[in-house]
Formats: sequence, structure tokens, C-alpha cells
Amino acid sequence: MMNTPMFPTRLHNDVAEIVSSYFSNISCVDTVLVVNSCARGVAVPESDLDFAILIQPKTTPAEIKKIEMAWQAYSQTQAEILKYRQYSKFAHLHLDIINGNYTPTILEVGVASDFFEIEIGNQICYSAPMHDTGFYFQSLRKKWLPYYNEELRLQRFKMSQCACQYDLDHIPFYIKRGLHFHAFDILYKAFQEYLQTLFIANKTYPIAYNKWIKEQVIKYLKMPHLYPALSPILSVSNIESNEINNKAMMLQNLLNEIKFLS
Repeated sequence: MMNTPMFPTRLHNDVAEIVSSYFSNISCVDTVLVVNSCARGVAVPESDLDFAILIQPKTTPAEIKKIEMAWQAYSQTQAEILKYRQYSKFAHLHLDIINGNYTPTILEVGVASDFFEIEIGNQICYSAPMHDTGFYFQSLRKKWLPYYNEELRLQRFKMSQCACQYDLDHIPFYIKRGLHFHAFDILYKAFQEYLQTLFIANKTYPIAYNKWIKEQVIKYLKMPHLYPALSPILSVSNIESNEINNKAMMLQNLLNEIKFLS
């Protein structure tokens, strides 16, 4: 099932139509996609207006640069867009030109996770086309939905699981050295790696690992029982105590409970 854009204000809607009309007239553009809150129907008047402009895969970097510069010049002349930019200090117009080339990287321990699943989730799975969908977008949905192939999924599950375990193992080491703030930073990193592992295990694309956690766990993973166990993990009342070690143990127990669904 494909989402339909839902805009919280008339101004959001009017600006979206301007974006759609402009890019639909560019030959290499396949589909104009609304992403994030407005695509999922959870936007509020202060929400950003986010787009992913899907172009044909053979479009050159020089052509993309030309499109971006032309859009910047055009958008500065549109009264509704200028009005939107002054509407709220929190509401922004974000527009990314994408080519639909999703390439997984090696998830190495000790480094930040990539955005492979997040990009596919937001741009292909949970996005909402403004109007007509192009052939390329339809082919990407067939390729990546409901999820990517099992061989790659198993590889990424193991890598994400190892990365999370590596960080959890290091937390007592940092606490022992008195590096409590760094230990908390590693705990937060491990928390996001846990979420990545959880989503891969359940063949579900995420929205993000740092926000919309409740929505994702309850609505997309269908695990309402899990959320009460997640929210306390990053709640620390005294950072220079053994709390972070205890929270790491809580996360360790949750990591041990993940089952890889075949």
C-alpha cells in the first residue's frame, strides 16, 4: 500500500504543489516524493516539508548540480515559498535529489551505522508520491519491498548485532576510567545499533533510530510490549554512578532476546 501526502496547513499544501509542478516538468525526474511526517500523516503546522526528487539513474552529477541551482533560483521568486520560510522558525523546506542507488556498506565495530535501511524506508517504503508515480519508482518498490534479500539481511543482522555488542562490552571499561559522559555516548550509540538489529531481524524498514521510536515500535514492529522496556534505558539521573552500567545490562538483555525471523 502506498501513502498519500497529508499536509497540516494550506500553506504546506500550496508549496508542495509548487514543488511538484516544477519538478514534474524536468525530463529526467521520475517521481516527486513527499517524505517524513507529511508522508506518514503525522505532521503538525510546525513540521518541515520534506521532498525526495527521484531522478533517472543515468542522470549525471553535472546535470543534478544544474537542476539544484535552477531550483534554488526559482524558489527565491515564489511568493508562497518565501511566505512558508517565514511562517515558523521550526518549519523548513528540505529537498533532496536522489537517484535510487541504495548501496549497503560494511558495518564495522566502533564506527557509526550507515543509513541503508533508513533511506530505503523513508524514500521507497514510507514516502508518498505527490501525483503520478514513474516507472523507475515502481521498479524500486518491486526491488526493495517488502524487504531486501535474505543473504544480505543475514549479513547485516550479524554485523549490526556485533557492533552493538562491541559497544556494550566497552561501557564498563569507560566507566572504570571515569569517562562517564563518553560511556553514555556509547550507550546511546549501542541503543541505535540495537534498534537497527531489531528492525533487520523483523524485516521492517525504520524511519530513524533517534526519533519516532514509539511510533515505530508500536505501529511498524507491532511490539507494544517492548516500548516500556526501551524508554528507561537512556534515562540516567546520576551520570557519575553505576547507572550507565545497569542500563547497558538492560540493553544487553534486550539484545539477547532478538530473534531473527526467516
